[in-house]
Amino acid sequence: MSESNLPGGAAGPANLQLSGGAAIVAPVSAFPGGVPGNALIVLPLTKPTDELTEALKKGPVAVEPEQMWALLGFNGPAVQVQDAEGRPIAIGLEDLLNGLEKHWQDNKTDLNRGRMYAQELMKYKRFEKAEKVLAKVVAAGGTGEDWMALGASQLQQDKHDKAEGTLKGAKSLLPDNPFPSLHLARVYKAKDDRAAERAAVEHAISIDANCVDAWAYLFSQVKDTEGEEAAVKAVNELADAEPNKRTAAPFIAVQGLYAASDDTRDKALDWAQKAVDRNENDPLALVCLSALHGQKGELDKVIAVLQKHEAKMSKDVRLANNYFEALFQTRQIEKVTKLLNALAGSQNKEVKQFAIERSRAVAQFLQQQQKQLAGAAAGASKPTSSA
Repeated sequence: MSESNLPGGAAGPANLQLSGGAAIVAPVSAFPGGVPGNALIVLPLTKPTDELTEALKKGPVAVEPEQMWALLGFNGPAVQVQDAEGRPIAIGLEDLLNGLEKHWQDNKTDLNRGRMYAQELMKYKRFEKAEKVLAKVVAAGGTGEDWMALGASQLQQDKHDKAEGTLKGAKSLLPDNPFPSLHLARVYKAKDDRAAERAAVEHAISIDANCVDAWAYLFSQVKDTEGEEAAVKAVNELADAEPNKRTAAPFIAVQGLYAASDDTRDKALDWAQKAVDRNENDPLALVCLSALHGQKGELDKVIAVLQKHEAKMSKDVRLANNYFEALFQTRQIEKVTKLLNALAGSQNKEVKQFAIERSRAVAQFLQQQQKQLAGAAAGASKPTSSA
């Protein structure tokens, strides 16, 4: 490369063509001018590999993320966990799973250890192993949630008959939970029993009319089998049935499906407005409608939707974020300051942290503005020379 574009002016290997993400692995001493602003500090918690130690003696090394983790001795791709103080730590996936397995093997009577292990196995698509772990948890006296997780792991492996039996057990143990029925609906879809699938979805809605996932499934199921017009009719009719007349969930669900595509964004906006009309105190309905207006650049409408719901923002960071962005982008700094001051006293840790971070950003913005104004004033006060 004729000219380096790496941070800190560090040059990469000759003719190196980087694709995707890449990083410089180097000791802090390699940057005598200070650590670059876009740097991420990677602190090895164990002894670095000999290969990494030797490479660092020669100066900064340009590597791809996978290579960096391998140099740091990671076993498998990097995943993030938390230490005892809640700080994020990156470790190798295989190290994580092996550690969780050992943790469980050390005390198999502690079912929470098995659940934790199974949860991570499911997260990283190790379904066969997850099924074995969950089967042991269930056999040792697991709860309905364990039965449901076991059924889900079997479903992911296309073990439809096993999954059906397991999920029916979960449904019996969790009569107030709609998700066993939703998982059963997926089993029936795989078995091409669309009538049973529809019945399972509607049963899930009858259990919890506020379950957005169930309404989204209903819309998608009817659309696949009967078309979009029939899906709209099915959702509207069931939404207007007596048990469901006060929930915004059906409209939130459909707007979410339409919002996924730019071509149907206007339809999403219509459904989001219906959700707020149904229940203007539903935080998720407000989040969806304000976000869609924000995506269209209609900041005045975002403010109009949210300004009378400031009290809810102390408990919902999504509402706080949408309102803050609209106010800040329209440079209503006085309202921004008032909002952040109110949010700083929130008992919700996420909201409180949001207020602290945004307050710093606003302070930096105001400082930059003051500097620009001072510079402009200084420039205007300089005498002009005459010819």
